Amino acid sequence: MAWTGSADAPLTARITALAPSLHPGERRVAEAIANDLSTAVERTAQEAAEAIGVGRATVVRTAQALGYEGYPQLRVAAARDLALRTTDASLLADGTILGSLRASSERFASRLGHTLSGLTEEGLQAFVGALDEAARVLVIANGLSSPLGLDLALRLNAAGRPAEHLSDALAQRIAARQLGADAVCLVVSGSGANETTLAAMTSAQASGCRVLAITSFAQSAVTDLADTALIVPAVNDTFQDELLHTSRAALMLVTEALVDALLTRRGDRGRDARASVLEVLGSSIRES
Repeated sequence: MAWTGSADAPLTARITALAPSLHPGERRVAEAIANDLSTAVERTAQEAAEAIGVGRATVVRTAQALGYEGYPQLRVAAARDLALRTTDASLLADGTILGSLRASSERFASRLGHTLSGLTEEGLQAFVGALDEAARVLVIANGLSSPLGLDLALRLNAAGRPAEHLSDALAQRIAARQLGADAVCLVVSGSGANETTLAAMTSAQASGCRVLAITSFAQSAVTDLADTALIVPAVNDTFQDELLHTSRAALMLVTEALVDALLTRRGDRGRDARASVLEVLGSSIRES
């Protein structure tokens, strides 16, 4: 599968999103590049092939799969990634817990641009439109993505877009199977491979409803099943790093922004919903 996101997307964001779908040789090339951008900038395609242990054609195919005309264009993209990164010195922790937290937050902030690099206006319009027009919305999320699903359902309800969220796996499948053609099943899955989530999506498909998904990887079982998928690349540099240091922060950031976009699309309905929420909040706050 080739890159179909924004032409301005950083190289490492493309690698993170596409690595699982690449052929083994291409995946080796992509991960080698992500692990050492500085070296990738300096190497020719032939030098990279010899160092990684693949053919030159594999290196060129990898560059093209990542959305570049060839390896020279990939080298330029690698140089751009390096130039835009926060310097290593600013990310060094000082040996304290607070210093470590500061370093982590600075690193995340330096890569926030990646969270939107796989999105297109066309995909967002289709996604938000389907969410707005559906007669019923069922939110499915499991594993590490489960808290995001609950948060998203609560935010949708507060936006005047009633949504359901069920934590039990069997209950998810039962509810999904009864959705029907005028409903939407909204899936949040960082990995795109959670078996419980996939089972619920299959049930939703059988009901005839539209399946929307928000996930981190461009090629996964979840994106294969979804009618419309938003790809939000992970904030880590490599697929391996994402497995070791799993984060759902980027996904949460995008889900919150999507609810704001839905509120804007709904116009007066959105404003009325927000006013109702503020009225409830106002009546529930008491001074000590």
